[in-house]
Amino acid sequence: MTDSELMRRRVEAQFRHDERSRIVSINQRDGGVAPRFYLGRTSAGALCRFRDDLPDDLADELRQRCEDEPVANAFAQMPVHYDEYVRLLSTHARVQRIWSGPAYWFRANVTPTRQPVAIREENADLLRGGFEDWLPDIAHRQPFMAMIEDGQAVSVCASSRITDAAHEAGVETLRDYRRKGHAVNVVAGWASAVRQLGADPFYSTSWENVASQNVATRLGLSAFGVDFHIT
Repeated sequence: MTDSELMRRRVEAQFRHDERSRIVSINQRDGGVAPRFYLGRTSAGALCRFRDDLPDDLADELRQRCEDEPVANAFAQMPVHYDEYVRLLSTHARVQRIWSGPAYWFRANVTPTRQPVAIREENADLLRGGFEDWLPDIAHRQPFMAMIEDGQAVSVCASSRITDAAHEAGVETLRDYRRKGHAVNVVAGWASAVRQLGADPFYSTSWENVASQNVATRLGLSAFGVDFHIT
């Protein structure tokens, strides 16, 4: 697949869309407030989406700027029309949040040096002691993997966004167990489980989260694009 095709597949997993390809909500069990404007940039071009409550004329103005975005080679740089996106959206409502970060694809299988444990309802107690917030989502975020130390999960990775074609990783490691290879192994095990389902595993993070970017580097992942969205 081209980078543009990868980005399109990811966006379909990130958000729920209506018949016009407008964003309705975040693609997760409890929905959630989606960004008003999404821009996915790759070296092959840009893809933009708009929330369903954005006026058509405003969406058209934003789309014109998107189509004028140069291909993304220096991913860490903000979009060329950053100021215009913010200005235009501010005429609709106050800008509450701006988010950006790299998106990665597992172009090859990654073998963990230590296999994680698959988490299901029957062994959910392994999450107690640090990951109680994840308990309600076990059935909805499969595959769900965990690294275990002393009978307790210390690092978890589960599918945070799911379609038949793509899964996005959600990862967390307990503070005292970071920088010990647990995140790398649990993500690698999760990605392998996603592949077995016939779907593509994706991993993304923010530019501020250097630790998460380091996990991607240790997994041998390379960024194929960058997310940018405004709420």
